Amino acid sequence: MPGRKTVTIKGQFGSEEFAANYRAAVEGEKSVKRFAGKHGTFNRLASEYLNSATFAELAPDTQRTRRYITERFLGRFGTYPVATLERRHVEKIIAGEKSGQKKIVLSMLRALIALAITNGDRKDDPTSGIKIKRPKGDGWHTWSEEELLQFEARHPVGSPARLVFALALYTGQRAADLVPMGRQHVRDGKIHIVQKKTKKALAIPIHPNLQAIIDATPSGHLTFIVSDWGKPFASAQSLSFRVRTWVREAGLKGCPLHGLRKASCRRLAEAGCTVHQIAAISGHKSILEVQRYTSAVDQTKLAEEAMAKTLPRTDTVQITTHTRPRTTHRRKKA
Repeated sequence: MPGRKTVTIKGQFGSEEFAANYRAAVEGEKSVKRFAGKHGTFNRLASEYLNSATFAELAPDTQRTRRYITERFLGRFGTYPVATLERRHVEKIIAGEKSGQKKIVLSMLRALIALAITNGDRKDDPTSGIKIKRPKGDGWHTWSEEELLQFEARHPVGSPARLVFALALYTGQRAADLVPMGRQHVRDGKIHIVQKKTKKALAIPIHPNLQAIIDATPSGHLTFIVSDWGKPFASAQSLSFRVRTWVREAGLKGCPLHGLRKASCRRLAEAGCTVHQIAAISGHKSILEVQRYTSAVDQTKLAEEAMAKTLPRTDTVQITTHTRPRTTHRRKKA
């Protein structure tokens, strides 16, 4: 592929394995591995899972993450029998992961165990009932207004960096949905997309600022965003990596692409939008998740606006005081 490293397509020519690896190479994914192992081991089970229809139905970004987590897990436990996995083992494996990886690892184990039960390798599910506590903090950093202005000052209108920035900020979408977004999605002044993660269909009105930036940015492709080689980005991860470079060029630190999605939700909340209105743009299914994404709202600004709504309509308030009449008491004579 132009601009990419040469790779070897593994598998017999014409086989399903060869076709899957060829497609993965074109899309920039790792080759599909078939792990050698005895029947009943995690190596054999994972090989079946990664080449199953269930895995193929996952979104491309989810497949990439799930494959990486699975291969890392097999590096430690691939030769272990599936039937010997107990709940205490699952809890210990998850406890050894970073907070951001715990939920992904648990999902991977549940998928493997579900296949093992289907195959008859075991009857029970040791992952049942295990829950991952939400990590403390607000997650991805939400860009502040000062950081947004600093990025805009470094990357002018018409540059690819400014286009990616505007699409993320004015649509509130994930990187996976920004990559394929293009003119074919624009109808009646709205961007029509189906989110890869949630499969939710959205129609997002195009903000005038975003429209001006789209019009000012040259592109010879249907997709709005193209790489330095003039091609659409292969994945959300590659786009996120490119944004990191643009962020450093702007003199910023700790401002991820996903933080623009949160900044979009924050701005909507500060504009007085309800959680349902925000979700109609962001695509969140959970109201609690919307509230978490908008936790960085300007408290002072909202408090001032809320208090202003309670002020009287007139500028002056007349305060009437009532004084009780003074009474005198005469002392009675003895």
